[in-house]
Amino acid sequence: QVQLVESGGGLVQTGGSLRLSCAASGSTFSTYAMGWFRQAPGKEREFVAGISRSGSSTHYADSAKGRFTISRDNAQNTVYLQMNSLKPEDTAVYYCAGRYNFMDYVITAEREYGYWGQGTQVTVSS
Repeated sequence: QVQLVESGGGLVQTGGSLRLSCAASGSTFSTYAMGWFRQAPGKEREFVAGISRSGSSTHYADSAKGRFTISRDNAQNTVYLQMNSLKPEDTAVYYCAGRYNFMDYVITAEREYGYWGQGTQVTVSS
């Protein structure tokens, strides 16, 4: 079992930045592919960014490319999402997700993730 706890959300103005963190329990974090997803009001949850177990590979949704950066610190059992140049359309609940992966590649499909955090609210005001 892996427990994921997100933090770092909040209210920010357009153009501002936030850094989300996701702390994982357990000693096997380095064997998990990790991802960030978000769900805006009235919309389905969508993939934002993913990172492989070693951190060597990352993948971003088109909406996040050039503005968001996913990273991880396996020694600290934490994955991060640095969000810059935020827009009102980035407003959503952001979720951290994890899945054991014996190979070192990024997982982008929501249905493949078995562990989820409780979410953290990000609100971008115009």
